[in-house]
Amino acid sequence: MKAWWRRQRPKVLSGLVYRLVSGLGRTYKIETDGFEEYDKSPESIIFSGWHGRTMTAPTLFRGKGYYTLISLSKDGDIQNYIYLRFGFKTIRGSSNRGGARALVEIIKTLRAGGAKFAFTPDGPRGPSGVVQEGILLMAQKSGCLIVPVGVSAKKCWILGTWDKYMVPKPFTKVLMYFGDAIKIPANTKGEDLEKIRLQIEQAMHRTQAEADRRMGQAG
Repeated sequence: MKAWWRRQRPKVLSGLVYRLVSGLGRTYKIETDGFEEYDKSPESIIFSGWHGRTMTAPTLFRGKGYYTLISLSKDGDIQNYIYLRFGFKTIRGSSNRGGARALVEIIKTLRAGGAKFAFTPDGPRGPSGVVQEGILLMAQKSGCLIVPVGVSAKKCWILGTWDKYMVPKPFTKVLMYFGDAIKIPANTKGEDLEKIRLQIEQAMHRTQAEADRRMGQAG
């Protein structure tokens, strides 16, 4: 029985979570600013948002064939099933398991052109609000654009997790605000690369602050 449950657990739990997220998503009044321009762009793009603000992305990006990175952990198995059901394409790997292979696959996918990648540069364990180097390597080696994304809602719950995860309440208005694209020159390294990392981090905080301001969540 235990062996059967270990095999079936990801599918069963992912089904429950999928129904919850999908059901809530159908009630949201999602507004976007800047999305259509990037969605239709022929260039490869990494949509970069904070880990704690990912609740509405599956609804907006549903069925578009966007890519996302999912860890190879047991929790990742559950998350993988959920994103596949939302119509995402997933690449599996994390910093402590399968990361190098996943990075190569991501760069190859972005280099091919036209790929859209949803990514949380402070995940999966934080620290919250700090851009890690993975996104820099993806963008620099592939030549793609990084677009910061801020997400906020008129009414929401903020969970007591490390990332202060935001869950918009049913039937509320949600804003996904897309900032200006950033491109990393191929020959950037050392201190100059660190400056760009900080530039991306600051741009993400600005777009998040603007989304919160528009939804009345500032401060």
